[in-house]
Amino acid sequence: MAKAAGLPAGAPGVAPAPGAASLAPVSRERRMDFDEVIERRGSHCMKWDMMEARYGVPAADGIPMWVADMDFRPPDCVQAALQAMLDHGIYGYFGDDAAYLDAIGWWMATRHGWEVAPEWIFTTHGLVNGTALCIDTWTQPGDGVVLFTPVYHAFARVIRAAGRAVIECPLVQQDGRYVMDLDGYDLPAHARMLLFCSPHNPGGRVWSVEEQRAVAEFAARHDLILVSDEIHHDLVMPGYRHVPMPLAAPESHGRLVMLTAATKTFNIAGAHVGNVIVPDPALRAAFARKTAALGISPNSFGLHMATAAYSPEGAAWLEALVAYLDGNRRVFDAAIAGIPGLRSMPLEATYLAWVDFAGTGMAAEEFRARVEADARIATSHGDTFGAGGESFLRFNLATPRALVEEAAGRLRRAFADLQ
Repeated sequence: MAKAAGLPAGAPGVAPAPGAASLAPVSRERRMDFDEVIERRGSHCMKWDMMEARYGVPAADGIPMWVADMDFRPPDCVQAALQAMLDHGIYGYFGDDAAYLDAIGWWMATRHGWEVAPEWIFTTHGLVNGTALCIDTWTQPGDGVVLFTPVYHAFARVIRAAGRAVIECPLVQQDGRYVMDLDGYDLPAHARMLLFCSPHNPGGRVWSVEEQRAVAEFAARHDLILVSDEIHHDLVMPGYRHVPMPLAAPESHGRLVMLTAATKTFNIAGAHVGNVIVPDPALRAAFARKTAALGISPNSFGLHMATAAYSPEGAAWLEALVAYLDGNRRVFDAAIAGIPGLRSMPLEATYLAWVDFAGTGMAAEEFRARVEADARIATSHGDTFGAGGESFLRFNLATPRALVEEAAGRLRRAFADLQ
């Protein structure tokens, strides 16, 4: 099969051999090679296999930069944990979660300086499920849930699906990055909860301790349950430091609920395992009643994977990953900076570039068509993130650098008339 023009061998445009297994084993020494292009098409992968149906971007040579998962294998310790399960060959109910809870506690203390008691931890089927459970536990139909928009699109989706109201408090751009206008937000009487995204998706902000303390004071002033989604807390660029909300604002404990997961950090989102961590006893009792009423129980595969990932070997893999993502960020930002009218918000955390096309003067339909039809790149549309996102597209940079470079070249060609 001939290599597609402009793409590395094994990249999109190079068809896999018939029956090729995209999940085939790979030697241990190659698993930290983030440059390796791994064929994901045909593996029931949303990011790759749904691209053409969703965006019209052809599967043969399109580059999917929309769904927020990575095109890298997880660390060897995760693969070994799964292999041990396969070798044993019996997949019964999971019991004795002490090692799992200890691993979470070790990771939070070691990586983030946050001491978490095992009894605070509830395991959910990922954090969208965790978010939905929080909404169901502490709000009623018709209540309002506050979002600082633009923000992760699943928040608004689950709020509305639960019969609650989305209350949008638009972020403000200051010196090219987002800040919150906490004194300027006027909340309606039915506001009951605040969903806070830290670090911020899609803007890539690492909120300062002072900003987080102000958010906690805002929640207290308006008597809101504060749910802090910190799923991206490990994916912080060099030079920045994320501080968990319980450390930034310890006075918030009586109203604070934390959302964390190993899934984003280690690219195991398909395991659908996340944690709702509730320090306050009264809030914790309410959440325990809700999960018991709904029969929530964890997936054994996800528990084994998370336990293995939260380890010194997982930490070493993460350090290498962040350095690689930082290199991808530099390549992509340089390309965006070279296209008049385009601006990439400084990426302090996550692997998601938030690019503003407002300077082109183009309507959203036109710049999206250039990206999708001309450059053959699928991205997340900015308006799905709420008010303030209309002129943006979100690009996932967690892919081999050759594909980031290819995407950069395609964007330059798609907007060549502006240069």
